[in-house]
Amino acid sequence: MQTSFGTGQTSRDSADLAFTDPLTGLGNHRRFFDKIDRLIAERAEDPAPFTVGILDLDGFKPINDLFGHRAGDEILMQVAMRLRASMDSNSIVCRIGADEFAFLYPLVFSEEAATERARMLIEILSAPYDVGERTARLSASVGCSLFYSGDETTEVLVHKAETALYHAKRSGRGQVMVYTREMEEAAKRVTRIEQALRRAVSAGEVEPHFQPIVDLATRRVIGFETLARWTDRDLGPVSPSVFIPIAEERGIIGPLSQLVLRKATEAARSWPKDLFLSFNLSPSQLVDQNTGLHILSILDRTGFDPRRLEIEITETGLMNDPASAEKIVEDLRRVGIRVSLDDFGTGQSSLGRLREFNFDKLKIDRAFVSSILEDRPSEHIIRAILAMCEGLGMDVVAEGIEEEAQADRLVQFGCTGGQGYLFGKPADADTTLGYLRDTFRGALRAKAV
Repeated sequence: MQTSFGTGQTSRDSADLAFTDPLTGLGNHRRFFDKIDRLIAERAEDPAPFTVGILDLDGFKPINDLFGHRAGDEILMQVAMRLRASMDSNSIVCRIGADEFAFLYPLVFSEEAATERARMLIEILSAPYDVGERTARLSASVGCSLFYSGDETTEVLVHKAETALYHAKRSGRGQVMVYTREMEEAAKRVTRIEQALRRAVSAGEVEPHFQPIVDLATRRVIGFETLARWTDRDLGPVSPSVFIPIAEERGIIGPLSQLVLRKATEAARSWPKDLFLSFNLSPSQLVDQNTGLHILSILDRTGFDPRRLEIEITETGLMNDPASAEKIVEDLRRVGIRVSLDDFGTGQSSLGRLREFNFDKLKIDRAFVSSILEDRPSEHIIRAILAMCEGLGMDVVAEGIEEEAQADRLVQFGCTGGQGYLFGKPADADTTLGYLRDTFRGALRAKAV
């Protein structure tokens, strides 16, 4: 009898381990799915609503990198303790991924109540975490789905919660979204665009377009910013504001960026030598230590002078992993590539970044330029930026100039560089070359000789 009892106990222990997350002691994804399966079965005759949610920690990787994996594990255990303590006797929380947790609320029947509960979890997790003698802060995003019909399976409910979480994270940190049918349709559209974009990048179908950057005082073109443009054979023209974020989220931005840079530098080789080419790096490229190697390899293959290339990065891109971004910036500057801080004033980084990163140029965001004629605060901000850049020895370009009066006011304030529809819209390589032949005929003739 003792042997039989011992075997049964061991079997139960093994089953418990199979359903338990070893780090936090919470249930794992198997436990979570099992609980939902059981609840659906219990309510088969009378499918009363209940709520499923998935919670993802925002920006956990940079914290893990900053404090180390041991400290990261400690933070995850503190997160688990807080979430477990917040559950009532009917509800459960499980850890289903590295920094992903899931919860089941059997007695939460409405979208409003689900949103309120999720916001409470985000608030609980926002308090500081002790990491040795230091503290860390986290935010979280949550996606929820509600069970309404006996036709819905566990897999369907979890998929809907994941779809809602995707939309929550796209909306910014600390957001809650409850699944709607419109989200599902939007997710399907994103997947269609992603698949078409992968094919287009593989086939080399994304093209660079070029927008002039001018000396504001003389209106002489001094360079061009490279902008990606894509027209799909089935989808038609797809806006960069649509396909660039998808490329970022789905891991396509590296190959896409390399394709556009290669084509842009091939086109710019035939430009007058005193014109520079400006090119944007995405936030994810600033955490990839191979980024610099990829850029240098492309320049070597196309024969484009690194001293004619300017790389633009954003404040947001710097924040994800400042140490990685700083190393990439220094590697690029070492070979003569200039580095510009784009969209200045709209991110969340401190002025200290300007001292830490040794930028060559700063671009004033169009949000300030568009209101310079009627908004006194915008005028004062632009004046302050120009004075700061003069003190730091940095060049300045104002973006989004569309009116002569805006350009005149910027010249009056001492701004030297400008970009916007007033000076030219983005154009493809052939159109840009034709424009340059007309504008720089003498320089191109001298090059030909």
